[in-house]
Amino acid sequence: MLTLRKASDRGAADHGWLKSFHTFSFANYRNSNEQGFSDLLVINDDRVAAGKGFGQHPHRDMEIFSYVLEGALEHKDTLGTGSVIRPGDVQLMSAGSGVAHSEYNHSTTQPVHFLQIWIVPDVSGAEPRYQQEHFSAEKKRGRLQLIISPEGDNGSLRVRQDARVYAALIDGNESATLELAANRYAYVHVASGSVELNGVPLQEGDGVRVREEQVLTLSNGVNAEVLVFDLRPQELPQMP
Repeated sequence: MLTLRKASDRGAADHGWLKSFHTFSFANYRNSNEQGFSDLLVINDDRVAAGKGFGQHPHRDMEIFSYVLEGALEHKDTLGTGSVIRPGDVQLMSAGSGVAHSEYNHSTTQPVHFLQIWIVPDVSGAEPRYQQEHFSAEKKRGRLQLIISPEGDNGSLRVRQDARVYAALIDGNESATLELAANRYAYVHVASGSVELNGVPLQEGDGVRVREEQVLTLSNGVNAEVLVFDLRPQELPQMP
């Protein structure tokens, strides 16, 4: 069963320097029907103006990853990490017992467009850690590339949860298929472009809750970039 969440139904915030769309309830956007899905708590689609960003602020007991679509995002944290994240890079910060970080547009002339995604961990109070890896367009072209997994399989980043995240670039005649294990949920988010999921047309910003399906096929894309989350079969996130 596929349950579509249209991009136009998301929450929206415009702070001038920041324009954001919220798939699930976040900050001042509250929707009792959109409190996350399985262990997926937040998908924020953010556009940050040149030279602007989020000052240092704390997190704990959350798996937070950033996925840059355009531009460059500068990250600094209290673990001593400093990095610049560009398209193809995936950054995963496990907040654990507590960490503070800042995120700024690295450019003084161009905006940055990125997704920030929160996954609820399976343990509380763990040691904070930071990971970053580059996944080239070639690795994602016409296939679902594993970028996040519990054990760090195939060069993916390690997440403290029974969740796997795949990224794909689909255009023209390209297609990619993911087979889910029995009794698994999934969530599909179209980061850019358009694509079909099992024949259902999706546009940029659309999301789909997936239940009782074991084969997911992405096809008929038009410059599509897609994230697919393989998740535990529960409706709402639960903190450990």
